[in-house]
Amino acid sequence: MLNIVLVEPEIPQNAGNIARTCAVTGSRLHLIEPMGFRPTEKNLKRAGCNYWNDVDIVRWPCAEAFLEAHGADELHLFTGAAPRLYTEVAYGPEAFLLFGRESRGLDPALIERFADCCVRIPMRPALDSLNVSNAAAIAAYEALRQQGFPELS
Repeated sequence: MLNIVLVEPEIPQNAGNIARTCAVTGSRLHLIEPMGFRPTEKNLKRAGCNYWNDVDIVRWPCAEAFLEAHGADELHLFTGAAPRLYTEVAYGPEAFLLFGRESRGLDPALIERFADCCVRIPMRPALDSLNVSNAAAIAAYEALRQQGFPELS
């Protein structure tokens, strides 16, 4: 199962959009705290996602707890600082796709620690970044395309 990891997400609507992507692709969603919102039913409904019950969600108290459990697994960190494109790597069926906060992205220390695992989505240099929910969808579908879209019709 593909894993999408949100490191300290700040905006519930983005988490809702990513949860929808996870639901329709059968991917697992990992939420690493602290988050900029509380995942209450009210906030989730406000995020416009009626798929939360169809998503396998794993919550982590902090990035280190996640890395203790999965640091040796297949990680792909999405950051504009990476020299390698997201299309230049192979994604295994249980890959972890990591995305950072909307305001700052992934921490520089994390990027440095896993520099060989960093990839980027190309975009015009004058613009800051893609919306994280768009980036997660692009990444998930590339990983699933490489795997032959398992269990998707």
